[in-house]
Formats: sequence, structure tokens, C-alpha cells
Amino acid sequence: MNIKLDKFVIAILCTIGLAYVFPQWGTASSPVPINTISTIGISLIFFFYGLKLSPDKIKEGLKNWKLHVLIQSTTFLFFPLIVLLFRPFLQTEEQELLWLAIFFLAALPSTVSSSVVMVSVAKGNIPAAIFNASISGIIGILVTPLWMGLFVQTSDAGFDFTAIYLQLIGQIVLPVVVGLLLQRFFGRYAQKYSKQLTLFDKAIILIIIYKSFVSSFEEQIFSSVSIADLLVLLAIILLLFVLVFYGIKFISKRLGFTKKDQITATFCGTKKSLVHGTVFSKIVFGNMATLGIILLPLMIFHATQILIISVIAGKLGRKET
Repeated sequence: MNIKLDKFVIAILCTIGLAYVFPQWGTASSPVPINTISTIGISLIFFFYGLKLSPDKIKEGLKNWKLHVLIQSTTFLFFPLIVLLFRPFLQTEEQELLWLAIFFLAALPSTVSSSVVMVSVAKGNIPAAIFNASISGIIGILVTPLWMGLFVQTSDAGFDFTAIYLQLIGQIVLPVVVGLLLQRFFGRYAQKYSKQLTLFDKAIILIIIYKSFVSSFEEQIFSSVSIADLLVLLAIILLLFVLVFYGIKFISKRLGFTKKDQITATFCGTKKSLVHGTVFSKIVFGNMATLGIILLPLMIFHATQILIISVIAGKLGRKET
């Protein structure tokens, strides 16, 4: 079995190391305007996202509604509800913070690119994967802040629905709408240079991660997180993934889905978007010093889901050939 570590995962690890060794670029006194760069970058990410969305494919995708309902219910209901079950067992502030970080992961939408790629490798329903991954990001703009508002409003973040949704509209919704309006004129170029745009997306994500971890290192937030805590966190994330993956697999079989639709359901339903996660964290949590810890479960989940799903996709793809 040939398992390769994702290059982006390596880039994330290097970025965290850079934030620790060279934090001066991400401080308030830095001559590099990282906050401005990330703000503009976020808007451009979602502008290009709108350019790549095909209205025709979205209309076509609406037909397979049972599959879509299962995937979106898993993404925005099943995931958060599982994490909510563990809230009564929290005893310390450190546990509360780690739980909030895991809950933030659970409330996020699915990712687009890797979902579609893995479904393609596994010989699943590619049009349905494109539809669900795309629509998930749009639903997440509304649903993710609603979930987080239940628990962040009492924290230091000063959670304000009006301010957050205004920021989401300005930085995300409007760029997506403009992209959709211009899709007929420039959509083909967005598809043609899709790889370059993906690199741009990842570069902005790395900038946000760098800034987040600089703040966390400055405030020595990670001094309260031990190796044992990290191992427990990894175990919880793996358990969460396994519960969701096999839960979707069981339900999709009971609903009589075809093999292709089962693959699409399990792959799209277990994904969480690092793009949306880094963007939403910046908007929902602002410049909180704990932002590095908030993003930690998401980055661990991102790495593990790519590894596990790529292995499963490879096996399924070989069976179909």
C-alpha cells in the first residue's frame, strides 16, 4: 500500500513552525499587513468559488434529493450532535476550549475539491459530489455561525450575530454572488486555471494559520495543552470520523442507494472544509489568542481524513477497474 503524506499537510506543519521561529511577521507591529492580505484573499477565494459554480449543474443535481438530504444532514446535524453528547463531561477550562474547537470543526461545511477528487478516484457519483460540496459551502455561511452562537456568545469573542453576518455577507456572500453573475463570461477561465486558483486558496489559508499561531504562541496558549491532551484529541477526532463514516454507510445502504451514491454519501458527508474553517474562525472568533487551538482539531481532522479517505478511495477504485 503506497501512502503519501499530503503536501498541503506538510505546508501547514512548516507554517506552524515558521510562526514559532519567526513570529515577528504576524505581530501587530509587523510591517507586513497580514490582516489586510488575508481579508482581501478571503474575498477573492469566494469570488473564484462563485466563478467555478455552474448553475446548470446545481439545477441538475437537485434531482437526487435523498442523497443530498443525507449528506447535508450529516454535515450540519449528525456531526455537531455527536460532539454535543460529550459536553456534560467537561470539567476544566482547558477541556471547555478543546471541546469548543472540536464543536467548531463539527459545525463546518464540507470541502469541495478533495471531496470531488476522492469520489472520482473511488468511481462514485461525481455530479452529486460536485453539487453537495458546492451547496454545503453556501449552507455553512448561515448554519455554522448559528451553531457557534450557542456557545461562543458567553466567551471573550463578544459574539454578535449582526456584525458576524454583515462580515460574512461582505467578505463571502457578495464575492460569491459577483462570481456567479460573471460565471458566464469568465467561468471557463476559472476552470482552466483551477489548479492555480487552488494554490492561491491554500496560500491564503497558510497566511491565516500563520497569524493565528503567532497570536497563540505569543500568549503561550499551548503551554496548557500537554502531549497527553494532543493524543486524546487525536483519538476523539478519529472516533468522530469513524462514527460518521460508518453511520452514513449504514443509513445509505438502508435507503437502498446505489454503490456510487453510497461512495458519494460517505466521502462527502465525512469531509470538513479547511478553507471555510480558517475563514470562519477569523470572522467568528476575531483575533482571539486561542485561535490556534480552535484551528488545531480542524487541521488534525484535515490530515487524517485525507489519509484515510485516500486509502479507501484507492481500494474502491481498483475494485471497479
